[in-house]
Amino acid sequence: MTTPSTSPGALAGIKVLDLSRVLAGPWCTQILADLGADVVKVERPGVGDDTRQWGPPFLKDADGNDTNQASYYTACNRNKRSVTIDMASPEGQALIKQMALEADIVVENFKVGGLKQYGLDHESLRALNPRLIYCSVTGFGQDGPYAERAGYDLMVQAMTGLMSITGQADNQPGGGPMRVGVAVIDLFTGLYASNAILAALHVRDNAANGTGQGQHIDMALLDVGMAVLANQASGFLATGKAPGRMGNSHPSLAPYQDFPTQDGNMLLAIGNDGQFQRFCAAAEQPQWASDPRFATNTLRVQNRAALIPAMEAVTRTRTTADWITLLEDKAVPCGPINTIAQAFDDAQVQARGLAVTLPRWKDGEAATDKVQQITGVASPLRLSATPPVLRNAPPALGQHTDEVLREMGLDAARIAALRASGVV
Repeated sequence: MTTPSTSPGALAGIKVLDLSRVLAGPWCTQILADLGADVVKVERPGVGDDTRQWGPPFLKDADGNDTNQASYYTACNRNKRSVTIDMASPEGQALIKQMALEADIVVENFKVGGLKQYGLDHESLRALNPRLIYCSVTGFGQDGPYAERAGYDLMVQAMTGLMSITGQADNQPGGGPMRVGVAVIDLFTGLYASNAILAALHVRDNAANGTGQGQHIDMALLDVGMAVLANQASGFLATGKAPGRMGNSHPSLAPYQDFPTQDGNMLLAIGNDGQFQRFCAAAEQPQWASDPRFATNTLRVQNRAALIPAMEAVTRTRTTADWITLLEDKAVPCGPINTIAQAFDDAQVQARGLAVTLPRWKDGEAATDKVQQITGVASPLRLSATPPVLRNAPPALGQHTDEVLREMGLDAARIAALRASGVV
C-alpha cells in the first residue's frame, strides 16, 4: 500500500470548490488535487456524483464482495474531500457561497445557465469574490446555437468526425465508425481546463504584472474535440479532403501499424527512412530498402498496398517476443499489443510505480461501505522538486462534510441541525 504523502505539493494553499460531476470536470480537479490543491467536492446528499453508480465493475469490500460503489468514480476523484450539500435549498446555497468566498477556483459542468437559479453562477460568485477563477465545462460552450444543449463525450466524438477516422475502413471486416475506447474528449477537456486554470492563476498572482482578479474560463467538449483532431484536421484544412478510417494504419507514415506474428500481433512504429532500413536488415529483407517504391516514407505511403502484405508474410515467421528481441537494440520502434492486465504487469510500468494503492479513511473513522483501500493509476506528472502528492483515496460520499463545515466555523449543534433538515 502506498503511504499517504505529507508533502505540500506545487499548488499547496490553493483552494478548489468542485461542483462538477462525471469525468471532464473531475479529471481537471483531480489534476489540481494531485498537484497539492485542497479540492472540496460538493455532491448531492444520499446520491453523490453520477459515476458512483456507473457499474459494473464495482469496488470490492474486505471479503472480496461487490459493494454498491462503482470503480468509475475512483478514476478521477483521488485526493479530494467530499461534502454533501443540497444546493437546491437556500441554506445549501448559502453554505456553497461561503465556501466560494474562501476559494481560489470553482469548477462546474452544469448546463449553460443551470446554476443561475441557485445564485452560484459565475457573475454571482465573482461579485462575492473578485479573485475567483470560475471554470465552466459544457458540451458546446457558453454561446452559439447549441449552447443550451447537453453534450456528452460519445456525442462529441461523433460530431467532430473523430469516429469517422477511428475503426476499420468500410470495405474491411468490422468496418464502420468507432468510438475511442476511453472517453478521450472528456479527458482532454479536463487537461485543457487544468492548463487554463493554471494560466489564470498566474495572471492573477504574478508578482510582476498580476491583475489580482479572477476570470471566467469557458471550456467546451466540442472545441476540444475539434482541437485534438490535430494533424487530421490540418490535413483537411490544407487539402479540402476529409480523411477516412484506416484501422491501425497511419495516414502519413508507413509502415506504422500492427502486424501479425507467429503467436499474435505486434506493433511497428517506423517513423523515418533510417528505421525502415534497419528493420529491413534485421528482417533479412535488404531488397525492400533498395526498392525505389519504398525508398522514402512518402513513397512507402503511396505504395503501402505492395509493401504491407510482403511485410506481413515475413512478420508471421517469428513470435512477437522474438521480433521485440530482434529489433529493440536496432532502434526500430516495436512492441507488444497488450491487454490492460498485461500492461500493468509490464516491468517498466511497475518500475515507474504507475499503480498506487491508498487507504480509504483515517484510523478510527467508520467504514461506511467496507472499502478499506483503493488502487488507481498514478499521476504521470513528474516534477523533481514538487512532485504530485498522494494524500487520500477517492472519498466515500460525504466523508468530509463535518470536517469542512467545522473549518467554516459551524459548531456541532449547527451541523446536526443541517443534517436533520437534509441540507447536508
